[in-house]
Amino acid sequence: MTAPLYGKMAVIGCGLIGASVILAARAAGAVGEVAVADASPQARERIAALGFADSVTADPAEAARDADLVLLAVPVMAMGEAARAVAPALKPGATVTDVGSVKGSVAQALAAALPDGCFVVPGHPIAGTEQSGPDAGFAELFQHRWVILTPQARTDAPYQAAVETLTEFWTALGSNVELMDERHHDLVLAVTSHLPHLIAYNIVGTAADLEGVTQGEVMKYSAGGFRDFTRIAASDPTMWRDVFLTNKDAVLEVLGRFTEDLQALSRAIRWGEGEKLFDLFSRTRQIRRGIIAAGQESAAPNFGRDVRSSLETADTKPQ
Repeated sequence: MTAPLYGKMAVIGCGLIGASVILAARAAGAVGEVAVADASPQARERIAALGFADSVTADPAEAARDADLVLLAVPVMAMGEAARAVAPALKPGATVTDVGSVKGSVAQALAAALPDGCFVVPGHPIAGTEQSGPDAGFAELFQHRWVILTPQARTDAPYQAAVETLTEFWTALGSNVELMDERHHDLVLAVTSHLPHLIAYNIVGTAADLEGVTQGEVMKYSAGGFRDFTRIAASDPTMWRDVFLTNKDAVLEVLGRFTEDLQALSRAIRWGEGEKLFDLFSRTRQIRRGIIAAGQESAAPNFGRDVRSSLETADTKPQ
């Protein structure tokens, strides 16, 4: 049997992503011991009941003691505090990474809080659902998904070895791994993730506030497109508040471009410019097909969710 990549992994904050990392790492044999720290008594109770951690504590330093890999899975604006909490307990040569959706501010916070003797490798698994909490975790979450690592500007051999081992870790969990500059990461994710979430939150809020349309009608007559917006808008409010506040420059830049494009679309509708509408819709349709061809989404009706739901229901039925 192959030895685990990390003898001990500590996970600080155990919601959907933290729990999924543990389950996937266990399934892949990528870690030995797993220690979890979470501030919520309710979460700690559920983690203990689910049984996927060897130890559960409220103290991040206790969990991080003697850990080879420390994974920070807390909201972006809490990363600095979490890093300061584990810093005194880190052993020399430990790797510290995170799962935050913003890398610029997180990289600065980790570099400021952590000692020189550890290897700081910020990371972002581009995977998730609208669910949250330790019960939401599942081992397959990272299969065929991208994980972006934004290493520090270090060229020494020990640090490079730490980056390579972390890359192996995510690969073992089924992910594709790419290295990227943190500023470029934040701009790319502002386009592909942050702005779509902002639009979803806004359009669902607008629908709820429309005069002459009741919330009951919104729920009763929701078509597939609106239902998908509501799924995104059900994502964790704390996490996404932090994302927008810490990546505001990139988000505002992309939002400005989006606003200009939306105004142009509005003019095309107003003036009956059907050819412009058709050209845009044709171009975006090809992008959708490219995403499916790249294996990042399913071509099944309702994006395959009906199939997954039926399988999950079957799995929960008494045998």
